[in-house]
Amino acid sequence: MHAPPPLSPVLRGPAPAYGRGLAAAIAAVLMASLLLLVPRTPAQAAPALLSQGKPVTASSQENGGTPASAAVDGDNGTRWSSAASDPQWIRIDLGSTVAVSQVVLRWETAYATAYRIEFSTDGSAWTTAYSTTTGPGGTETLAVSGNARYVRMYGTARATQYGYSLWEFQVYGEGQGGSGPIQGGGDLGPNVLVFDPSTPDIQGTLDRIFQQQEKAQFGTGRYQLLFKPGTYNNLNAQLGFYTSISGLGLSPDDTTINGDVTVDAGWFNGNATQNFWRSAENLALNPVNGTNRWAVAQAAPFRRMHVKGGLNLAPDGYGWASGGFIADSKIDGTVGPYSQQQWYTRDSSVGGWTNAVWNMAFSGVQGAPAQSFPDPPYTTLETTPVSREKPFLYLDGSAYKVFVPAKRTNARGTTWGNGAPQGQSLPLDQFYVAKPGVSAATINAALAQGLHLLFTPGVYHIDQPINVNRADTVVLGLGLATLVPDNGVTAMKVADVDGVKLAGFLIDAGSVNSPTLLEVGPAGSSADHSANPTTVQDVFVRIGGAGPGKATTSMVINSDDTIIDHTWIWRADHGSGVGWETNRADYGLRVNGDDVLATGLFVEHFNKYDVEWNGERGRTIFFQNEKAYDAPNQNAIQNGSIKGFAAYKVADSVTTHEGWALGSYCNYTSDTNIRQDHGFQAPVKPGVRFHGLLVVSLGGMGQYNHVINSTGSPTSGTSTIPSTVTSFP
Repeated sequence: MHAPPPLSPVLRGPAPAYGRGLAAAIAAVLMASLLLLVPRTPAQAAPALLSQGKPVTASSQENGGTPASAAVDGDNGTRWSSAASDPQWIRIDLGSTVAVSQVVLRWETAYATAYRIEFSTDGSAWTTAYSTTTGPGGTETLAVSGNARYVRMYGTARATQYGYSLWEFQVYGEGQGGSGPIQGGGDLGPNVLVFDPSTPDIQGTLDRIFQQQEKAQFGTGRYQLLFKPGTYNNLNAQLGFYTSISGLGLSPDDTTINGDVTVDAGWFNGNATQNFWRSAENLALNPVNGTNRWAVAQAAPFRRMHVKGGLNLAPDGYGWASGGFIADSKIDGTVGPYSQQQWYTRDSSVGGWTNAVWNMAFSGVQGAPAQSFPDPPYTTLETTPVSREKPFLYLDGSAYKVFVPAKRTNARGTTWGNGAPQGQSLPLDQFYVAKPGVSAATINAALAQGLHLLFTPGVYHIDQPINVNRADTVVLGLGLATLVPDNGVTAMKVADVDGVKLAGFLIDAGSVNSPTLLEVGPAGSSADHSANPTTVQDVFVRIGGAGPGKATTSMVINSDDTIIDHTWIWRADHGSGVGWETNRADYGLRVNGDDVLATGLFVEHFNKYDVEWNGERGRTIFFQNEKAYDAPNQNAIQNGSIKGFAAYKVADSVTTHEGWALGSYCNYTSDTNIRQDHGFQAPVKPGVRFHGLLVVSLGGMGQYNHVINSTGSPTSGTSTIPSTVTSFP
């Protein structure tokens, strides 16, 4: 059922005889002379393609890889296919009633022998524009005539035992289907709140949003709080779930809050291990008592911040905490992690660092503690090999723009504070500003037109992949904008091109299993992107929790040189729709590309491998993992002769790989007798090296036999003491 699209035959007649050639030339001259005497008539415009990227529905689809949207995507390598029964239909909504003159059907080998082309202006009353009972398959070009908003192929008899299958369903006619070129720019929607120093009752607004979002762990509210450059006094911006706060200056010091941006854990009895999905960016803070509290867990980045004082990463009362990530920030005072289990800080400056629990990692951080793993467990790299900071929204006068920072190599310290930051500014009118309710087809049409993409806060249900095919495209989310693939499709696919920037959004798996949720590069990608890599920053993935979700593999990186800069890929262990099979997700991250760098990699609870690394010369700086809590028994996780799937597996074929500060924890709540042979698995080769590895049994809920392969002491008892390996091999 995956035959290539049929090619239209090219018919060649016999070559003309020599004598006929001369006669034809004379006739052509005479005809040209006569044509000068014939009055000219207006030229007829060729019919326009109206259907590409338009909303489309179908009676059924064969599987998640053959959605109706594939028949209007302009790609002769993707297709819609139906269930194997009669009748079946596929319907295109052109957006408004237009004059239709032609329909082209490009059939796969499973075609219709009997079908109708039907028109409707309202989607309910249909008229027949064409019908046949002897359809030949292949490419059929049908002359039709009539006015329609909706055009439907209604199949009644199939040529094969399979369903109906179309590579492309194209509708031509007059006009543009009710729309001209898609415009960039526009307002940022109702869930982006913009403040200036004169805005009344800012604190009251902040408090109302926090009251709504404080406990809304799986709610649908999404908010972006934007502060124009200036000084704001006596504020405490408490951040709940799905709330992002940012300054609108080009530098953090352009926007100063004399007050705090606070995350605490009162909602969860002082336990900060579920303070997910929120962010702070591009602000300067003068904390009221000298120290700002940022007690977060995963998916809560602290970027491009200037804290003119200290930073406390623990909740009030020093309850449990499981973060976290800081980048491109300056903390003038001391950072106190206290009860934080682990943390990664990149390309920043700190005035001091008080302690470590299990795994604290630094790369390119001025003032970081010296390398000392495992006692205390500091892993410190002088620089970050390659980095490019996340794009961000700012104001240039009264005009919104997106700043795209430049790539750095061997980076150390912040990108700001020493003159103008290096990078590129893009006006907002070069972005399609998406709002919840827009179709994936419209988003794809905007991207195909050459626009960048800005998701305003909200939840977006999509029925076809968002295709990012143009080099240097920026896809930026505000307020943890969330993409939900409703019908088993991949939420987003990126072509094997240079310099795509994906940042600031959440992909939440739908109830129909998706083979993947995010793909960077198609399978077999091999282009060199070292000069201008694709970056994936603060892009988070969730399977379950907000409801049943399934995905075989969450994120696949096929493009070489990709930088994954802070992600949390999470199969839910709590919430709604959670269970070993209910939110089945076998693999978290799979890396097939070469020279891929991960800085700040958080991947948890997958049914099999959390991370599979197949590409050469991969590097990871900081990895945090928990194995799936809900494995029902030892047999459920048996991997051939190996007990349990490794949290992080490097393929046997790989010859070069390196990792720093990698930790895996087990908490087998369903069967505390489960044993995991190791947290990490890698080939023993000179080029495969690890630094600062640890495994932890949380309270004796299951145990590890080794740290990596058969190296490292087993965990034991209920004391939650890490077993470590300083270097491997």
